[in-house]
Formats: sequence, structure tokens, C-alpha cells
Amino acid sequence: MSKKIRTEAVDQLFEAILNLKDKEECYLFFEDVCTVNELLSLSQRFEVAKMLREHKTYLEIAEKTGASTATISRVNRSLNYGNDGYEMVFDRMQEKKQ
Repeated sequence: MSKKIRTEAVDQLFEAILNLKDKEECYLFFEDVCTVNELLSLSQRFEVAKMLREHKTYLEIAEKTGASTATISRVNRSLNYGNDGYEMVFDRMQEKKQ
């Protein structure tokens, strides 16, 4: 993980997020913390990652999500060379479904 983001303020933000109990609390918190556009951008990246894992093409992803090819490429780079955070979350979501 990048040491650039590992700060006391980020630690406190993550502690706050870990204290959220359900989806409704997430909505309340994130609507206060983020702008609508920031929240939509985060959710778009998550959807792009999901579609990339499903082997969708950049064109299919761009059409469905409205993401630019630059955004799709950045998410793809994270999936391939990042810290496996997406994979960890997708795996846990899959386990929860079963």
C-alpha cells in the first residue's frame, strides 16, 4: 500500500467507515462526506471493475457505465497490478451470496 495515503486522517476515516452498520447508514454517511459526483465516480469505478472481471470489452463497459476509456484503463491497471483490494471485496461478496 502506498505510504502517501497512510495518514492519521485516513485511518480515522476508515475507522468511521468500519463503524457503519448497514447500507442505509452508508448512504447517510457518504452523502455527507462525498459530493454526489464523487460518490457516483466511486460507484462507476466499482461497476467497471466488476465488468472487467466478467471479461467485458472496453466498448461494452463504456456504453453501460458511461466511463471513459481512461477510467476503464486505470481500473484495469488496478485489477492487474494493484493491491488486490477489488478481488478481496468481490470474493467476500461472492462468499456472502452462497
